[in-house]
Amino acid sequence: MKGDRVEIVIDAGGTPRTYEIRATRAGRRVEVATRRALVEVSEVTRSGTAVRTARFMSSRILALVEHPADEAEPTADEAG
Repeated sequence: MKGDRVEIVIDAGGTPRTYEIRATRAGRRVEVATRRALVEVSEVTRSGTAVRTARFMSSRILALVEHPADEAEPTADEAG
């Protein structure tokens, strides 16, 4: 869903670097897969085709934070 995003903080030789993978269009989602020594973050279409993929060595990852899209709309009680 549009709004899905994943933040990845890695150790880049003493200084942390932050990367953000975001679902850029409606109907797309971001998937995270862990395979052996790699973490793969992909933006995927509804049919399952990967549009963009980023790969990180799992030993270098300091933090991986998934931010899902808000599916529910706020009710009148929550809005104000």
